[in-house]
Amino acid sequence: MVEQSDRAPLLDWEEGGFGFGGGGTAAVPGLPNGEAAAPPDEPGAEARSPVAGGLTERRLAGWEEKDQIVAVFVHPFRGKTKECRRGRKFRCRGTVTSNTVEWCLPQDVNLEGVEFKSMASGSHRIASDFIYFRKGGFFGLACFANMPVESALERGARMKSVGILTPSYTLLYRYMHFLENQVRHQLKCPGQYSPLEAFYEDKKAILPPTGNGLVTACPPSTKGVPHNRCCMNPEMKITHPAGCMSQFIHFFGEQIMVLWKFALLRKRILIFSPPPIGVVCYRVYCCCCLANVSLPGVGVSVPELRPFFYINVADISALETEVSYVACTTEKIFEEKKDLYDVYVDNQNVKSHRDSLQPLLRLNSADREKYRKLSEQRQMLLYSHEVDGDCTSSEEDLFILFFMEQNNRIFQTLSEVAGSADPTLTAEHVRAMGLDPQGDRTFLVDLLELYGIDAMLVIDNPCCH
Repeated sequence: MVEQSDRAPLLDWEEGGFGFGGGGTAAVPGLPNGEAAAPPDEPGAEARSPVAGGLTERRLAGWEEKDQIVAVFVHPFRGKTKECRRGRKFRCRGTVTSNTVEWCLPQDVNLEGVEFKSMASGSHRIASDFIYFRKGGFFGLACFANMPVESALERGARMKSVGILTPSYTLLYRYMHFLENQVRHQLKCPGQYSPLEAFYEDKKAILPPTGNGLVTACPPSTKGVPHNRCCMNPEMKITHPAGCMSQFIHFFGEQIMVLWKFALLRKRILIFSPPPIGVVCYRVYCCCCLANVSLPGVGVSVPELRPFFYINVADISALETEVSYVACTTEKIFEEKKDLYDVYVDNQNVKSHRDSLQPLLRLNSADREKYRKLSEQRQMLLYSHEVDGDCTSSEEDLFILFFMEQNNRIFQTLSEVAGSADPTLTAEHVRAMGLDPQGDRTFLVDLLELYGIDAMLVIDNPCCH
């Protein structure tokens, strides 16, 4: 088993700002030019290698500061009135919303565009939802609710979102219950912001004038809490205890293995679903967990798999420059924007318009074997929970470690082969990595090229036939 980290086992690229000094570099066999692992004090070192000794002790203060609120806001849904061809007026309740935020703290915070992110397109058809999203260098969580009212002006329905922005998404789930309560409060008692004001004063963070995206905590409020207390769940999961991994496995089944390969290859993955979008935001998180590697130095030169969470048409220009991401949307028009994504997921249907990726869409015997092992381990875990009452590990732990160990085995084998006198991958090597010598040839070729590993997989090699 791979040692489990004290931090979230995510490729949470945004967390790279808090480094710690000391230490050197460690070369990894087979990486280009003897490429070394990122030094511990290089921004993003932990994002590339989640397993690091003493991480909690060394970076606790930084994480404590990052569990802070940059902004809190209330956004109302107001459908714009349009005129049809016959001159009659009607209310549009689709993607058109007012371009205003009703209330926010701090008052000078830049919330441009947040109205499109905090309320998914089509939300007017449902009673409630929650949304994870990204805005610039920050991440947000908003809770939406729709309440019937006897008001001609509001056309029988009052809809609002209450949301927050933070530097990290890993702890947003802590405020879910509070935001759900507050959006209901805002619907019943519009304009009463006292609970939100108190919340912000207690949790707020101050942006430094340098504008480097880092956040420092406000002066302590002298509540008698030691600064170095550990306020985090050791695994720092965004959904604990929602069990999103179990839902992810049930929803996609064996198709998880297809998504796993695309995640390791850092493809642009877009997941479509009609509202509600909250559970789909969890699938974005789960996809990112598929690509974890804990071997030092692996992935230093490849783009991070960025979790964008919910996106809409207002994000098109930003997506045009992205080379790797996972996101979800409720807007079907994205399916036509083929230059914005590599992989499109519609329900359990994983597809790609790129000819070069077609072989990766087909499941092979090794994929089915890995899924069988994952299912067996899940059943054993559930049995231990039910019979022995042993709840020391969760399905999320199992899921994350399963794919991390699989990824580590692949890159360890590739590194050893690349560092040997004969850097040629054989069928035996491929099987040792848990892959299919024939069915995974395209995947391996792409993997070697992307990660710059100097090993040969010749097309005419017997391992490929």
